[in-house]
Amino acid sequence: MLNAIVIGGGLAGSQAAIYLADNNVKVKLYEMRPNKTTGAHTSSDFAEFVCSNSLGAQSVTSASGLLKEEARLLGSKLIEEAYNNRVPSGNSLSIDRWGFSKKITQIIENHPNIEIIREEITQLPKTPTIVATGPLTSDSLCSEIKKLTGEDNFHFFDAVAPIVKKETINFEKAFYASRWDKGNADFINCPLNKDEYENFYNILTTAEKIPLKSFEAKYFEGCMPIEVIASRGFDTLRFGPMKPVGLFDKRTREEHHKNYQFYAVVQLRQDDKQADLYNLVGFQTNLKWGEQKKLINSIPALENAQIVRYGVMHANTFINSPKILNKTLQTKFNPNLFFAGQITGVEGYSESIATGLFAGINMLRHLRGEKLLELEAKCMLGALLEYITFANHKAFQPINSNWGIVEKPQEVEKLKKKSKEEKGALLSNIALEYIKEIRNGYFC
Repeated sequence: MLNAIVIGGGLAGSQAAIYLADNNVKVKLYEMRPNKTTGAHTSSDFAEFVCSNSLGAQSVTSASGLLKEEARLLGSKLIEEAYNNRVPSGNSLSIDRWGFSKKITQIIENHPNIEIIREEITQLPKTPTIVATGPLTSDSLCSEIKKLTGEDNFHFFDAVAPIVKKETINFEKAFYASRWDKGNADFINCPLNKDEYENFYNILTTAEKIPLKSFEAKYFEGCMPIEVIASRGFDTLRFGPMKPVGLFDKRTREEHHKNYQFYAVVQLRQDDKQADLYNLVGFQTNLKWGEQKKLINSIPALENAQIVRYGVMHANTFINSPKILNKTLQTKFNPNLFFAGQITGVEGYSESIATGLFAGINMLRHLRGEKLLELEAKCMLGALLEYITFANHKAFQPINSNWGIVEKPQEVEKLKKKSKEEKGALLSNIALEYIKEIRNGYFC
């Protein structure tokens, strides 16, 4: 029987392990938790969502939605279970993070082809291995990877948003709505007037932060701490996570003129299936916990909010993929070694799952002695792989799914006056037809 090792039980590693095991490969899955913690995870479960509980937009006319559909078509078990554990969040796919990870843990623990080994890997095996240790790779393994690759790892900081109990929100001052009333009104909105925003801003910009470690902090724009956003100017938050446009309280809208909008709005997104917990959207932070409580309680609708998880900040690690990886996710220097997930420089849950799946697909082909699969940049997954392995980056930084990296045929380039949705629909159709051809050609 074929054998492989997967290091890391996060989203990418779990997806890779399940795919291989489902295809009759005996998998040894190494996960150091709970014996050694990361500082960000809260359990020993597999596929734990550490930051937000959202996998982004659902519509395939969006970059994120397209990537999820591509992964689903290629056989992603984690995308399937994400939909089984979804919670209301408008047009986004948000999940019950605990229900999801419990289900994936159950699948892995009960799989006859997966052996779980709860220990830290400090040396890379010589046998076929997928490294999917994520952005919180241990120092020992980082050192081992650096020895093998001859490249320094890059460091940047990631941050997690606080979660509050719904029953402690003041709904006399908060309201349900989606932006421009699109989709279901699944978000809880906490408005602020100008004076309230000024007070909030002053608390935020003078709050005490947890000291950073000695190495330089590099922020990924998609998960930037709110205090860093605020440091760029008084109104920056009002054009970012506290953007008020398109949000209206139906109870009071008629009292104001038609185009009335709040000065700023804090949005809360459902975090569990029971709708007991809500996270503050875009409020990733490195403030000390006492300062977080003071800041959150300065928001009128959250003046008595009970915080069940405070925001935290942690170092993230990723390899210099353009110099280390082929587009197959196989390393250039060792055919038995593959990387997947955020350690490769993709950013986001869907991206981690998709690359974990792709590494699993190519590891299976490697074990069978078959030609490895490469995807063209006409699909979102292919575009991500093209980007992270592109040799001419001046300064390689993490990337998430976006239309800017996708190959655009002439018929799309001619649609300059068309809407984003129309262009997205055309690109999506091209990508999905291509993925179906790949699936039918390689897997049938």
